[in-house]
Amino acid sequence: MNLNRLSSTKRILIRNLSNIPGWRTNRKIVVIESDDWGAIRMTSKDVFNNLVKAGVPISDCRYNNNDSLAGENDLTSLFEVLRSVKDKNNNNAVFTAVSVVANPDFEKIEQNGYSKYFWEPFTETLKRYPGHSKSFDLWKEGIKNRLFIPQFHGREHLNVTAWLKALRNGNADTLLAFKNRVYGITPRAYLSNVSYQAAFDIEDISEIVYHKEVIREGLGLFENLFGYKARYFIPTNGPFNNQLEKVASECGVKYIGTSKIQLEPIGNNKTRKVFHRIGQKNRFGQTYITRNCFFEPTDKSKNWIDSCLKEIEIAFRWGKPAVISSHRVNYIGYINPSNRADGLKQLKIFLDEILKHWNDVEFLTTDQLGDLITKSDS
Repeated sequence: MNLNRLSSTKRILIRNLSNIPGWRTNRKIVVIESDDWGAIRMTSKDVFNNLVKAGVPISDCRYNNNDSLAGENDLTSLFEVLRSVKDKNNNNAVFTAVSVVANPDFEKIEQNGYSKYFWEPFTETLKRYPGHSKSFDLWKEGIKNRLFIPQFHGREHLNVTAWLKALRNGNADTLLAFKNRVYGITPRAYLSNVSYQAAFDIEDISEIVYHKEVIREGLGLFENLFGYKARYFIPTNGPFNNQLEKVASECGVKYIGTSKIQLEPIGNNKTRKVFHRIGQKNRFGQTYITRNCFFEPTDKSKNWIDSCLKEIEIAFRWGKPAVISSHRVNYIGYINPSNRADGLKQLKIFLDEILKHWNDVEFLTTDQLGDLITKSDS
């Protein structure tokens, strides 16, 4: 028996079964959700090399190798690719840019001995990066031209409680990364199960009080920066206690992004499984939107064009929109220009192939999809 073929068959079967439940449509809808915009990851190639030389375990992570705040060249190059394809309604491809709006204010945190957390809008962070001074103008241009529509990922891509605790406890890797203005690492000698990147994960249920504050502040800053309320929220890294849905609803969030099998953190290193389907509503009237396709071309483990086209085919077979996950890291060249060049080359081929396979496709943003689902339910 060919085990590889059996494994492939099993994956295809699971993919088909997972697309059966939930809202349906006859329209060929493609939504591209791209996470992590606005967040610091790696600040420079020199910083990366410094951390590797010190033994911090980051070199095997494609995010730490390549991801950073989007510079002017990153955004103009991405927009060029998105403009180059048109759907049946003559609309260009568009990214739902799932974004954080703040980053740590490292200087203030250090001045206060790691006893208190301070943040700054990501627009302030941009000012300290070469080739980024006009980046936010390009964000606004992308919004105006329906190329790049921000929605909410969190205030920052950081679990403040876990990070500050490690800093106060003198964790060597965390402190060294801090000195280099980086937080997105998994340190050695780290005793917590909470990732620094998972902003809404918890060790104790009491942390939810702070997370409510994070959501209120983050959504308020989002509106101040972009001039509209975020209507879609997908938490960083996924972990999210569902008590937080209420405050998000109160702040204008109508659509929640989650996995089909959500592992909801409930404290004491415990989770509970919550099952979701696209179009499902919670008690606050918010609609869940689940992803069913994945395009991560700078991960070299497989042919993402072929695999994602197959996932789109399966989604359409079951009357589902293709909701594609494709992280920012695939399109960033600030640290490694070849990373951006390769990612955008594959994105262009991928988009052209979508149109070749389905000439009646429609490119929508996540909130547009949410509105369509809501309208069809009324």
